[in-house]
Amino acid sequence: MRKLLFIILLSVISISAQANEQKLYIYCWAEELPQKVIDEFVKESGVQVVLSTYDNNESMYSKLKLLGDKAGYDIVCPSSYFIGKMKQDKLLQLIDKSKIPSFKNIDPDALNQSFDPNNEYSIPFMFSYTGILYNTAYIKDNIDSWGDLFNPNYKGKVMLVDDMREVFHAALTLLGYSGNETNEVHIKQAYEKLTSLIPNVKLFSSESTKVPYISEEVIIGMNWNGEAYIAMKENPNLKFIYPKEGAVLSFDNFSIPVGAKNLDNAYKFISFIHRPEIAKQIAEELGYSVPNQAMLEIIDPDLKNNQAIFPPKEVIKNGLFHEDLGKVINIHEMYWEKLKTNSQL
Repeated sequence: MRKLLFIILLSVISISAQANEQKLYIYCWAEELPQKVIDEFVKESGVQVVLSTYDNNESMYSKLKLLGDKAGYDIVCPSSYFIGKMKQDKLLQLIDKSKIPSFKNIDPDALNQSFDPNNEYSIPFMFSYTGILYNTAYIKDNIDSWGDLFNPNYKGKVMLVDDMREVFHAALTLLGYSGNETNEVHIKQAYEKLTSLIPNVKLFSSESTKVPYISEEVIIGMNWNGEAYIAMKENPNLKFIYPKEGAVLSFDNFSIPVGAKNLDNAYKFISFIHRPEIAKQIAEELGYSVPNQAMLEIIDPDLKNNQAIFPPKEVIKNGLFHEDLGKVINIHEMYWEKLKTNSQL
């Protein structure tokens, strides 16, 4: 009898130890997952979340490409145009949507995109839009164009996001080209145009991009709508607009990389995020639009009508999602490195 009790006790201890070792490894954009949301998931599920962050898709992709199934992550958060690239390189595994009960809450307009028909490798997470943030205490001009960043009056007072595709997007659209340009001549022209902007540029940044505006280290520049939303709450002199040439539209997703060890926990987390009350928390704290229809029924009307978070339909229609450029991306990268090296910032 004692022996039986001892065996049962060992089994309980073993199961308890395994439960205590439940983990989920997430590799996501910096500041896209509020800590209170992670804490709530941990409290409910008992799963320990280990969060690592990156500042751009390129660094995330390079790490997974280098390490393959040894990377050790269970969830990654690539933007739309990287899904196809990662799928082609066999870095992602098929998603079983039947294990995501809250999938039904996702806005149908966010599903079945060209980069992943039927959402076999990606689950929509968050929309972001890149526009211009500026300080009305110092700028009285009407700001409505990427071209306004080139105004010599703003020498040393402009911030650019540290994102190659988005910076080149601004220059390419000013020249009348697509932000998905593949013609090397046009890409070079965009680089040359950007060199004339460098005297105005105080810094390139991709983390906590609200801070330089709040502190008034810069007075105008590119920014993501969520960061702009928070900045405007801190400094009421700040204003965010979508340029007439078209905003950059971005769409971050949850994907499960090859080699993920904690699949059940990954599905639990993705489904947790798309509960309406959790999606609402994210939108309220970060100022980014979560494509969740059920959330819109419970969110504060003032937030729902905030155009920084939920842009008018004409902004979406006039904007552009970036696409995978294949080998042409090497041309962009060459001129990007040249631009930043020559800037000496």
